[in-house]
Amino acid sequence: MKVILPEQLRKLANNEFEINVSIAEFETVRASLNKLEEAFNGFDKRLFNRGNLNPFVNIYVNGEDIRFLAGLETLVSNEDELSIVPAVAGG
Repeated sequence: MKVILPEQLRKLANNEFEINVSIAEFETVRASLNKLEEAFNGFDKRLFNRGNLNPFVNIYVNGEDIRFLAGLETLVSNEDELSIVPAVAGG
């Protein structure tokens, strides 16, 4: 599965913009993020707080916000693209 990283997280993945994470067919977003942590230590601390996705982190699967799907339980496959996008605030 292709994972697109924001600039803030690229240093955890050898400064890569895009990485591939091998997952079993139809795993959840949560399981995919766990595999990302296994491959590149430090993602959990940046993405999660007590097992919940931090409110300033947005996850998209093929351009769709997982908050409007099944959240972290959204099913993904190796053909999908997962984008991690930090929330932007301001006025």
